[in-house]
Amino acid sequence: MPLMRAQRMVAFALVALALLPLGSTRCHAQAALLMEEPYGFFGTVNPTGHTAVYFERICAETPVKLRRCEPGELGAVISRYQGISGYDWGAIPLIPYLYSVENATQVPTQVDRETVKRLRLRYHEAHLLSLGANLPKGNAVRGGWEQLIGVAYERRIYAFRFETSEEQDDALVARLNKRANRSHFNLLYSNCADFARASLDFYFPGTFRRSIFPDAGMTTPKQITYKLVRYAHQHPGTQLTVFEIPQIPGYRRLSRSNKSVAESLITTGYAVPIAVANPYLAGGIFVDYLVRGRFHPMPKHPQILGPDTLTALTYPAAHGQNPDSASAQAPSAADADLLEIPSAATADSGLKELMTTHEQ
Repeated sequence: MPLMRAQRMVAFALVALALLPLGSTRCHAQAALLMEEPYGFFGTVNPTGHTAVYFERICAETPVKLRRCEPGELGAVISRYQGISGYDWGAIPLIPYLYSVENATQVPTQVDRETVKRLRLRYHEAHLLSLGANLPKGNAVRGGWEQLIGVAYERRIYAFRFETSEEQDDALVARLNKRANRSHFNLLYSNCADFARASLDFYFPGTFRRSIFPDAGMTTPKQITYKLVRYAHQHPGTQLTVFEIPQIPGYRRLSRSNKSVAESLITTGYAVPIAVANPYLAGGIFVDYLVRGRFHPMPKHPQILGPDTLTALTYPAAHGQNPDSASAQAPSAADADLLEIPSAATADSGLKELMTTHEQ
């Protein structure tokens, strides 16, 4: 009898140990730094691009209020914007952020200007009136509500996915909901990349501080991505994986690659007048370009995510994958089948509650 009891206790202990990793993975989720390519006239003048942060566990109660996601929801994208009724940041569910629709099955494979306008207007009327009925849609110079949705019609996006904990996500929700959401936008020192920098530093304290070099003290999407990739090299537990979200063709010309400040100055005509006005500054920019400006964080062949495979952003890195390198590849299609990743088309991607009054 004592022997049988001991055997049952050993068996119970082995089962508990086997189930322990499954229980611990529930406490972890995925987030991703989105490095978005520049496009259009402004992208020619300032080819640094845009950056935002996607969170699997954080959802948008309204465009300016966060909550924990419910089962089946794909999370939200949060970024700093200019011209959104004085708000500093906005949060949009993943699929509408990329495609201006609430279900992946509604995403067109090719679009024209009228289609993009119709999809954006429909989502705006359904979910964005809380930002103000008179909020302008924006233009090439001034931002507006159009910049919040349908991003994949404008440009290609690279998603640098990393792992977060339940406690970190809850703390970020509490922090952003508690603090006054008032605009601090400044192109040089408080831009979208600075918001991403502060968000990443919240998860990895002391890693994403502002620095004089590179980019002459200005925070750029490429610089933030470089720091995240470098941190992931040193900390394999980050589980960094890189994906590409293609631009939907037909509406605009293909977007261009992100550049650092030094790279954009050296590779354009700006370098000549700077050298004439201040050769020392031009020399510093050139050295900055040689040292860091040519860094390319994207791997050669990242996994491409379409509207129906966005749920790959929510799944941990595959076993055996090299998570601490920007060249690490995402799970293959066969791996996704084995992991039984559900289609994004079945996920709830809309705002939970429609606010019809301007939230203060």
